[in-house]
Amino acid sequence: MRFPSPLVPARLLRRYKRFLSDAVLEDGTEITAHCPNPGAMLGLKDDDARIWLLPNDDPKKKLKYGWRLVELPGGHFAGIDAGLSNALVKEALTEGRIEALQGYSSMKPEQRYGDESSRIDFLLSEPGRPDAYVEVKNCHLRREGDWAEFPDCVTARGAKHLRELTKIAQSGGRAVMLYVVQRTDCTRFRLAPDLDPAYAQAFDAARDAGVEVLCHGTDITTEGITLTGPMPVDPARQFPG
Repeated sequence: MRFPSPLVPARLLRRYKRFLSDAVLEDGTEITAHCPNPGAMLGLKDDDARIWLLPNDDPKKKLKYGWRLVELPGGHFAGIDAGLSNALVKEALTEGRIEALQGYSSMKPEQRYGDESSRIDFLLSEPGRPDAYVEVKNCHLRREGDWAEFPDCVTARGAKHLRELTKIAQSGGRAVMLYVVQRTDCTRFRLAPDLDPAYAQAFDAARDAGVEVLCHGTDITTEGITLTGPMPVDPARQFPG
């Protein structure tokens, strides 16, 4: 998925109020950019970090820049647009690039299921097969080695989604939890139970019930982001206590 226009480099001054960030462009101009990520963004919002911004000329938008990437050591990148993961998965599903989810002729995004207030990210259907309920989560936390971890803060909503998927699996349906790692310096995935024990417990219960856990990496450049192949998921229980 290519960015709609070339990104411009900048230095991060601060990220605040969840959706705002101040930065300085290479010519010294200070600007305020939209931060499309409400999470903690641990390790990705350090002052003076080199970041990449998407400019826009939409007169309806108050902010003329959107923060998209963080440059990491060793030539790596992290994508910080949490909402982009669904678009990347949709693109990959349409092109048949997620092997574990091939063979479905119908893909419907944002379908109601379970609790009336819940919507599944993707409902995949094929005559003669159980429907596949696919929930997508964005992941960009790395604290140790090449491990990608989720979540980076408490997510009661995420735990609720796992409980809904658990019900689907227990009723005989196919339930899939798909994590998208938006950083290029990770090669495997695990949970961060110290940051959200309740989510880790819900995760273990979901796997015990038959919920499938998938994780895919991404290729990230200043030109665009693409979903790549699967990453191994830690087989151990995430919350042994």
